[in-house]
Amino acid sequence: MSDPTDLTRLIFGRLSWEAIPLHEPILIATFAAVVLGGIAVLGALTYFKLWGYLWREWFTSIDHKKIGIMYIILGLVMLLRGFADAIMMRMQQAIAFGDNPGFLPPHHYDQIFTAHGVIMIFFVAMPLVTGLMNYVVPLQIGARDVAFPFLNNFSFWMTTSGAVLVMASLFVGEFAKTGWLAYPPLSGILHSPDVGVDYYIWSLQIAGVGTLLSGVNLLVTIVKMRAPGMSLMKMPVFTWTSLCTNVLIVAAFPVLTAVLALLSLDRYAGFNFFTNDFGGNSMMYVNLIWIWGHPEVYILILPLFGVFSEVVSTFSRKKLFGYASMVYATVVITILSYLVWLHHFFTMGSGASVNSFFGITTMIISIPTGAKIFNWLFTMYKGRIQFEVPMLWTIGFMVTFVIGGMTGVLLAVPPADFVLHNSLFLIAHFHNVIIGGVVFGLFAGINYWYPKAFGYKLDPFWGKCSFWFWLIGFWMAFMPLYVLGLMGVTRRMSHFEDMSLQIWFQIAAFGAVLIALGIGSFLIQLVVSWRNREALRDTTGDPWGGRTLEWSTSSPPPAYNFAFTPQVHDNDAWHDMKQRGYERPLSGFIPVHMPKNTAAGVVIAGICTVLGFALIWHMWLLAGVSFAALLVVSIAHTFNYQRDYYIDADTVARTEADRTRLLASHV
Repeated sequence: MSDPTDLTRLIFGRLSWEAIPLHEPILIATFAAVVLGGIAVLGALTYFKLWGYLWREWFTSIDHKKIGIMYIILGLVMLLRGFADAIMMRMQQAIAFGDNPGFLPPHHYDQIFTAHGVIMIFFVAMPLVTGLMNYVVPLQIGARDVAFPFLNNFSFWMTTSGAVLVMASLFVGEFAKTGWLAYPPLSGILHSPDVGVDYYIWSLQIAGVGTLLSGVNLLVTIVKMRAPGMSLMKMPVFTWTSLCTNVLIVAAFPVLTAVLALLSLDRYAGFNFFTNDFGGNSMMYVNLIWIWGHPEVYILILPLFGVFSEVVSTFSRKKLFGYASMVYATVVITILSYLVWLHHFFTMGSGASVNSFFGITTMIISIPTGAKIFNWLFTMYKGRIQFEVPMLWTIGFMVTFVIGGMTGVLLAVPPADFVLHNSLFLIAHFHNVIIGGVVFGLFAGINYWYPKAFGYKLDPFWGKCSFWFWLIGFWMAFMPLYVLGLMGVTRRMSHFEDMSLQIWFQIAAFGAVLIALGIGSFLIQLVVSWRNREALRDTTGDPWGGRTLEWSTSSPPPAYNFAFTPQVHDNDAWHDMKQRGYERPLSGFIPVHMPKNTAAGVVIAGICTVLGFALIWHMWLLAGVSFAALLVVSIAHTFNYQRDYYIDADTVARTEADRTRLLASHV
């Protein structure tokens, strides 16, 4: 260790000045914009003295409502980054024909399409879905908070830690060039000796811990903390879909953790689980990643099926048609999602028997999904439909998702999949169901529950602008890809020679611009709504005339949610309460016990970020120190478990009196 080079290597590992991409003008401009924007934000927070408020009220909060909002903010921030990658890909493919190489070098393009997939699935869709479940589920089941409040805070910050590492790869080193699932041998140490795959592994491992713990937390909350009288078949449909989603998370995410750990051992320690030599098998990685990956698709879409059920019932002014069949369909989808993973790689040569089995199960899983569509249609039938913004997103989903589902059934036929699997047809199908299902559902849910969270509605004009830009932009962006896929155009290409294809890519690029206007309209909607919040404020406690249990609380709910645990008599509890005559005790209030905020979640996740960065760059000294700090802080936190306080009875009584007056005036 006397050699200074050895000491430098121990401290800095592979990190050097060459890791800064000074030769990439796009990255330098992006870095400059991020730095200037960051300085502006930090300056504003310091000028208005908001640091203390954010730390006390948000960063260290274990209130499920605030954590849910922070998840959604994280998802929206990462949406901007993920969509920036998407529009760069579309612009590159629109111009890179013949002698024109475009503006993205091939190695940069490969990083962009990998980062786009990783960010959109893990750091946009997952945080947004988890945020909705975090906010709404405890209110729907009559719970004061989730089962493990600290774990909730910790889960959020671990997800944020993974997002930080992905963003760091943009400016220090590079990201993987393997595609969003990092198949070997491309992700092996021979084909990817740089740090890109290591960024992929550790960002997903850290974020995956947060997702898994969140799944455990919400699963226990739903199973053990429902209000008296709320049997499983009296739960709101959104809570049912959340229950099934978290069953999938708890069952599937350990597989992702294991397969990434095996890939890490291949890369770091010379193991050969997924190599072509020494007994390894790269197809084992593909099996394992899709045993996680296909349930992941349903982890994303099932909660949004619950959102659509809530929205359709509310804006049709009817009870949901076929409640029991919706529940059974959700459970069947949950089970079948584990029996279809191999349709993602029919082309690997498993044989006719295996392909036939998975083709049939893939077609079967479309049946309960189709049953849900008919239930929503029958709920709307003869209803007094109000075309509010959440309902527009729902109708747009029904049209878009059905077409995406039909193309999925086509891909479930192995001979057709052999032709279309590696084409742009598959890309169009995947985006058809993810955007038409997940993204549309997320915007429906955000618009629907926003007044519950903040006490005022979102501006309807800009909401409708966002919807129409998204809907028209989506069809323009992805219908050409169906055509190109049927023509045999391969996916993941950054340059084309056949000039006759260019017009289709140009139409797709224009569609991406319209989607950008949709995202911009949503951001404007947030700003305009905040500026006009008094005019949009909910004064009834029931902004949409909702029919589920969470609407029996005020908007926004108090920190403790419920002074008295509600009693449930029907599966449409809020409607049932209005029919029975609204009753709430007006006396007998006692102090409400609540857990205190804690900084441990932020600190532990911050240490995990440092540990992940050190492992990526082989900075073994920093890795050892950060791992030791992680153990110390975690153990120290276990001795600090009795962090609680009481909201006094007088405060509760005043809050409940205000809430009772608002709700009674509506009834």
